[in-house]
Amino acid sequence: MFFPEVRMRRLRRNENLRRMVREHRVSVDDLIYPMFVMPGKDKQQEISSMPGIYRYTIDRLVREVEEVYSLGIPAIILFGIPEEKDEAASGAYDEHGIIQEAVRAIKKEVPEIIVITDVCLCEYTSHGHCGVIKDGEVNNDITLELLAQTAVSHAEAGADMVAPSDMMDGRVAAIRSALDAEGFEHVPIMSYAAKYASAFYGPFREAAESAPKFGDRRSYQMDPPNVREAIREIELDIEEGADIVMVKPGLAYMDVVRAARENFDHPIAVYNVSGEYSMVKAAAERGWIDEKRIVYEILTGFKRAGADLILTYHAKDVARWIKEGSFGRY
Repeated sequence: MFFPEVRMRRLRRNENLRRMVREHRVSVDDLIYPMFVMPGKDKQQEISSMPGIYRYTIDRLVREVEEVYSLGIPAIILFGIPEEKDEAASGAYDEHGIIQEAVRAIKKEVPEIIVITDVCLCEYTSHGHCGVIKDGEVNNDITLELLAQTAVSHAEAGADMVAPSDMMDGRVAAIRSALDAEGFEHVPIMSYAAKYASAFYGPFREAAESAPKFGDRRSYQMDPPNVREAIREIELDIEEGADIVMVKPGLAYMDVVRAARENFDHPIAVYNVSGEYSMVKAAAERGWIDEKRIVYEILTGFKRAGADLILTYHAKDVARWIKEGSFGRY
């Protein structure tokens, strides 16, 4: 049948009809909120390139996490800025490191929230790379030992999940083995399985003070044109024991999310990264776009592509919009 018997607009006439036949929905349960913690007391610093996003000292961070959880957001992911950095990234696996102390404080005051910790060395190394430098290059296998040690220290502090973001070969297996050996079989791994060498990370590097002091990260992060390589990376991480796999960034890589969804039954996360957030914020501040509608389209696009979980700096705003019933209403 064709027009006039078929009229597709019949089910678009009003909001309730559209709600009834909506194919994909963004829920607060899908959201993971990235947060930054820094040394000191009773301070917060807004990140100039990320309006509305702050670095917090641990006491302020705990209060912020209380608000995040009150909005119904089930999980956060933590990034730490240590007091000192060195070539061995010792702050990453220090029992009393910034992340370890932050996790303890959060789990004491907001025990129900899922605390995910980023497992990487770039915030802790004096050179800003994600691993140990040997003969001028990031040494993969030596780095694995420190990543595993870092993950165990996070689990000992009370982390509910660890998320290796370094893109070293074999890191999921190394972390899984170390966690299991220390009695943390129950701690899941969310791997940054397909992480691209992207220009979208700029604001994050300001936030986490993690820009490399020399060179770049293209020898370990993925080349943006490659999709088949991403599928191999994801498959390897799943074989090594990843419980959730992530694609990062999100907007320019929705085809990778879709390819992952078509190939694997594992939960898939997507990271709506700092540059994507900042572009939306900058345009909204100038009145060029409707922020709420743009965010709705972006996050719905991630869900439509096949993502189960969305790491996004928009999470608090989205949770409020969902609560007030305005998210997705035009």
